[in-house]
Amino acid sequence: MTATTTAPLATASVSATRKPPSDRMRAWATRAPLLPALIFMIAVTQLPFVATLVISFFDWNALYPDARHFTGFSNYTDVLTDADLRHSVWTTVLLTVTVVLASLVLGLLLALLLDRKFRGRGIVRTLLIAPFLVVPVAAALLWKHVLYNPEYGLFNGLLHYVGGPEPDWISNTPLLAVEASLVWQWTPFMMLILLAGLQSRDHQQIEAAKVDGASDWQVFRYLTLPHLRRYLELGALLGSIYIVQNFDAVFTITSGGLGTANLPYTVYQSFYQAHENGLASAAGVLVVIGSIIIATFALRVVSSLFREEVSR
Repeated sequence: MTATTTAPLATASVSATRKPPSDRMRAWATRAPLLPALIFMIAVTQLPFVATLVISFFDWNALYPDARHFTGFSNYTDVLTDADLRHSVWTTVLLTVTVVLASLVLGLLLALLLDRKFRGRGIVRTLLIAPFLVVPVAAALLWKHVLYNPEYGLFNGLLHYVGGPEPDWISNTPLLAVEASLVWQWTPFMMLILLAGLQSRDHQQIEAAKVDGASDWQVFRYLTLPHLRRYLELGALLGSIYIVQNFDAVFTITSGGLGTANLPYTVYQSFYQAHENGLASAAGVLVVIGSIIIATFALRVVSSLFREEVSR
């Protein structure tokens, strides 16, 4: 009796969990408008990456197409052991760390300024955001010709007015010249993220701390800074993703010379100048892997921020 009653119950539970055909058709109907976008994204992003991954395992010079042959991981070994490529990796790390840290510090100072109420705050905020809206190549050209030019640049014009030296900024400090242009462009991005964090603080807690006699520095150190930790992490991770892949400033300001060639520029040199398709593909794959690792941490920080906001 138990076996005979158990079988119909199991059949009923399976049929209950199984969706009727009408529900499955409705689900596919809701997903159908997204399929063209999904197919387009796969065709534009994933297929070229797969092709790049395959080419990275070949010794493939575009000038000698008939001499290409499979070499396994030798291109990756060359990327990691070649002195010029190692130097470009170190330049990429140095450029990324310097720009991200400087942008975070300046962005935090500007965010603290804009968090206060004063006349004309909206206009000031718009002007401070403007550098981030400039096209990267245009921003690099602005710094190269309008500011850095030793003959008619603004910096040397001001120094000439006060009787100071007039250096060739790009020749004397090439990496610093690239870093300054990137800091100018990415500080507004950090400022927006940190300003959003400042405006999400618990103002009642801050008022209570001030009533108890806490100074502005103590409020910033023990309340504001711990609250901004997630936002600082998010800004650092997102900034690192973009700066690691930066090509415009290096190409436009220094053309990769004077020790400023980062990994993306080295990939460009290997592919378009040396025509080493396999070596350039291996370096590009390593850049993508590094970006994915950083992006994974960034997504975790974003998800933790969302969880904190939902739990409030």
